[in-house]
Amino acid sequence: MTDRQKKLLLELKSKKEDCIQKEAVDFWDELSLSQQKKIEKGIEELNKGKRIEFNELLKKIS
Repeated sequence: MTDRQKKLLLELKSKKEDCIQKEAVDFWDELSLSQQKKIEKGIEELNKGKRIEFNELLKKIS
């Protein structure tokens, strides 16, 4: 393998690692604080047994 080929492989590896790292960003961190609080509230309500059937939800919003 030539020096040029080695250099190209190292560049490719670096770009691949950068791409993987960008994909590893947790979506939670990209939500606003308001969105995070709403999700947390919904989870708390579900854990307390406060839930409705999907069909009931559809009736309420239509």
